[in-house]
Amino acid sequence: MTLSTLLLAAAVLAWLMILASAMLRTRGDVQIMAGNRDNVPTSSALAGRADRAAKNMLENLVLFVALAVAAGGGQNPGRAQLGAELFVAARIVYWPVYLAGIPFLRTGLWMVSVAGLALLGSAAL
Repeated sequence: MTLSTLLLAAAVLAWLMILASAMLRTRGDVQIMAGNRDNVPTSSALAGRADRAAKNMLENLVLFVALAVAAGGGQNPGRAQLGAELFVAARIVYWPVYLAGIPFLRTGLWMVSVAGLALLGSAAL
């Protein structure tokens, strides 16, 4: 995959995570989803994990985009590619692991994604 394809994949993943979080929080109730969400039911544990996973993805997506753009003009495109691939692959696996509530594996996958960000950053230099 190219760097731009990986950026697109990360954006689609983030959108799916946000959508799943909203669906779980509102329990798929069309009235709640179409309204102002003033009366959203109390979140289930799964909905809470989905919301936190989506927010974490958004926080890391900002870094990923900035580093991918910077690395795009860097001296080491192979390292940038590897970093982007690591980030996206780790985040794809991270999501269901977070939803399942597996704490140490979740943290390990997050660390792999951070290693991908580090590779991207080093490729930009």
